[in-house]
Amino acid sequence: MAPVKISHVVSFSSQDPKYPVENLLNPDTQKGPWLSCPQDKSGQLKVELQLERAVPIGYIDVGNCGCAFLQIDVGRSSWSLDRPFVTLLPATMLMSLTDSKQGKNSSGVRMFKHGKEGKRGRGGEVFEKENRGYQCC
Repeated sequence: MAPVKISHVVSFSSQDPKYPVENLLNPDTQKGPWLSCPQDKSGQLKVELQLERAVPIGYIDVGNCGCAFLQIDVGRSSWSLDRPFVTLLPATMLMSLTDSKQGKNSSGVRMFKHGKEGKRGRGGEVFEKENRGYQCC
């Protein structure tokens, strides 16, 4: 299955002016990663992305730049606002505690494939076609 384009950013928690969240929209450019604002000391970044269309999710490739943990929740833009996203990828460690503290191995790509880390929600529902994703790292 071909990669699906991210249509736009719905919301985000923080961004560095030099490395804004819009960098996620076109990962093929050399603009750099999306980073938090230097003054943000929460230690957590969140983004809600709109995909160009609803698609079955078979795999996700994630480029990492200093993120120790990642969780991916998905949903549909047609859902009511009070309906929560469902977890596609439970909180997953991308960096060890030692690497995180020492700033080592802070970049790379992880691939998550259907049937391994996720694909079923906490209630057992199967993700067939999603068009909105929420990432927390």
